[in-house]
Amino acid sequence: MRELPAHQLDPKVKIVWRINDAIWLTLVFLCVFVPFAVVAAGGEQVAVVGAVVTLVVYALALVLWLVVLPPIRFSRWRYELSDDYLGIARGIVWRKRFVIPFIRVQNTDTRQGPILRMFGLASVTVATAAGEHEIPGLAFDVAEQLRDRAAELARLAREDV
Repeated sequence: MRELPAHQLDPKVKIVWRINDAIWLTLVFLCVFVPFAVVAAGGEQVAVVGAVVTLVVYALALVLWLVVLPPIRFSRWRYELSDDYLGIARGIVWRKRFVIPFIRVQNTDTRQGPILRMFGLASVTVATAAGEHEIPGLAFDVAEQLRDRAAELARLAREDV
């Protein structure tokens, strides 16, 4: 297998991932824990055990998703822009590599939600007929440059046909 693409994401994306993961883990936890807690308040022993198990699983999930996974995920996310294609590599267990020829690119854009904006980051999305490919967590100026360069290379590729 070829080497990984050259460029990594902005390191601040690890903080963004931690915040996003903490939010959804907490929402899932509350949806599971609250019913157990309500029933346990009535003295049901099974519900107390369920609430404790839910709390332990939540704590373990927090450690896994907020401490262990972000640095590994960060090290596996790469991208590269050549004159002919955009290369993306990602994945921890299931590793994926995408080579997107610019002749296939229909649209490029940047996206920035409130958490990305708080850290000065943005995502670049490249759309083809087969679907969208996203590069998350780039510095905003890098994301804009990548978007503009990819759009220009796509335009040039279409003109060459």
